[in-house]
Amino acid sequence: MKLLRYGPVGHEKPGLLDDNGQVRALSDHVPDISGAALSADVITRLKALDPTTLPLVDGTPQGDLRLGPCVGDIGKFICIGLNYADHAEEAGLAVPPEPVIFNKWTSAVVGPDDDVQIPRGSVKTDWEVELGVVIGTGGSYIEEADALNHVAGFCVVNDVSEREFQNERAGTWDKGKGCDTFGPTGPWLVTPDEVGDYDNLHMWLDVNDRRFQDGTTATMVYKVPFLVSYCSRFMSLQPGDVISTGTPPGVGMGQTPPKYLKGGDVMRLGIAGLGEQKQTVRA
Repeated sequence: MKLLRYGPVGHEKPGLLDDNGQVRALSDHVPDISGAALSADVITRLKALDPTTLPLVDGTPQGDLRLGPCVGDIGKFICIGLNYADHAEEAGLAVPPEPVIFNKWTSAVVGPDDDVQIPRGSVKTDWEVELGVVIGTGGSYIEEADALNHVAGFCVVNDVSEREFQNERAGTWDKGKGCDTFGPTGPWLVTPDEVGDYDNLHMWLDVNDRRFQDGTTATMVYKVPFLVSYCSRFMSLQPGDVISTGTPPGVGMGQTPPKYLKGGDVMRLGIAGLGEQKQTVRA
């Protein structure tokens, strides 16, 4: 099942994508794709619905019908750094002995096709296609063997990053990761039964039709069940939290010479089975 949120900014409604690529309204069944609506019981109930009986929403998703972030009211936007062996090599850094955890502020979250705004003073705004994990059942000290039972689904995340703010301006990585619009999320949340082998998903990102990232989740160092368990040691995970799990090589910082985003650039990115995003960069 592919769950989504559609409509104007701040007024998104819950829906699902049917087998014909059309949006069906879910407002009669859940208030939003968020919080308690992501619990295992609710997901099971939504899967039992016949999509053809649900109201058809006018418009083409990601065309004349805007899609918002696929999760509403995200509580925590947790990110994992240097979690792909080939990306760590690209960055000239050792694979960390434990996962690196940082945060994106929830004010960074936008829809999958909304504009990305370069912040004032930025000279090194960069891109990162990532696999997002959406928590459906919360908990603390989650056992790795039970971790997938806490996952409502997966999605595409663009972990937009300002490298000077992140690495050269003192403080933590968070400073360069959480600027407004730096968290495009979606287009939809895909339930695990439809994702297949999440350990071997093709992922890619283009800037102005030139491919920069072309990788796979197979080179992820710390896998999804371990990351869910690990994060839950340091904070309680709650329904609607998102864990963004790292990026493969090909980021702008890793180019020779480095290449960063500028106004008018267009990013396109996607992960096999999870959909695509497209953002125009605004100076």
